[in-house]
Order: sequence, then structure tokens, then C-alpha cells
Amino acid sequence: MWRAFISSAWYLSLACELSLIWLPTDITAETLNLPRPVNQASSRPDEPFGLPTANVTTGALLDKWLKVKEEMEAERLVIRTCEENRASCASRAALQFLSIIDSGRTSGGRGRLGKINRAVNLSIRPMSDLSINGEEDVWSSPLTTLGIGAGDCEDYAIAKFLALQEAGVSLMTFRSWSCRTTSGGRPRRCSGTA
Repeated sequence: MWRAFISSAWYLSLACELSLIWLPTDITAETLNLPRPVNQASSRPDEPFGLPTANVTTGALLDKWLKVKEEMEAERLVIRTCEENRASCASRAALQFLSIIDSGRTSGGRGRLGKINRAVNLSIRPMSDLSINGEEDVWSSPLTTLGIGAGDCEDYAIAKFLALQEAGVSLMTFRSWSCRTTSGGRPRRCSGTA
């Protein structure tokens, strides 16, 4: 069963062992129980999957996003430097990320989305935050994730988010969402972007 927690999205990817095209058929909305207020989201009724959505304006989820966004801005400088002179790039993770971006730039539309989705999925081993960081629910920037070579659902989604942007997908097409699913008796948190 799926439960949409924080959402405001078009569907692109579910990083938790799901493919780019797969859509869950058993989805239920759940009342948001956040410690701080949220504003009602866009009037688009189909975000995601026809479920109600909310924009997060305060709280831990927003704080996590702002922290990783700041890290991504710093990583953009590394990526730009390496893109200008790949031969002298000292960051293996930046070179790997550039390869992912390049694979997406060779196609347009859904082909671009599919190539980046696949390249990120093949570059990162699924591993829990607890195993990697010693704590749960840590959001890592793309170069950090690629440097480790492992990550969880949010890490996949964040890497795809930045790779798609760098490959030329407009920021206006992006939204992000989170959900919680019970798979094999274990709760999982998934994120996606589009």
C-alpha cells in the first residue's frame, strides 16, 4: 500500500527498486500530520496520481531540502570545472556524473529521462542511510552519493533531479514528492522528481 505524505509532483521516477514507467495501482492518500503548517498546493488535481497535495513551507523536510540544495550548488561549480577540462578533473564522482549527464544529452523528451534514470540506477547501489551514515533519513548530494557508490531512495531522486537539470530539462517541469510504502513488511520512503 502507498501513502502519499508530502507531494506536489508529476511522475518521473521512483528510486526504490521501481522502474521509470511503473505506476502503483494501490494508492491511498493520508492526512498530513506535520508539526508545522503547510500551504495548499497547486490546483492541478493530478499531482501525483490524482491525490491531494501540499506545499511544504516550514519544517524538517524543507530544512533537509534546503541543505542538500546548497550542497548541490557547490557541486555545480565542481561539475562546471570538470566539464571545462575533464583531463585535469580530480573528482571521480564529478566525471561519473558528467557521463550520466552526457548520456541524457544525446536524447530528448522521454528518451532523456529514461537514459538518466537508467544511468543513475546503474551507478548507485541501494543501501540504507543507517548503513552508510549511521543514522536514518539523511539526504545526500549527487557527488557525495556517487563518491560512496551507494544511497537510498532520496539519494537516487536527488541525483536524477540535478542530472536532468544539467542535461537541459527546464526547472519549470520539476516538482518533488515523497511517499511511504510498506514492502515486505518494512516501511520505505521514496522520492521522485519531474
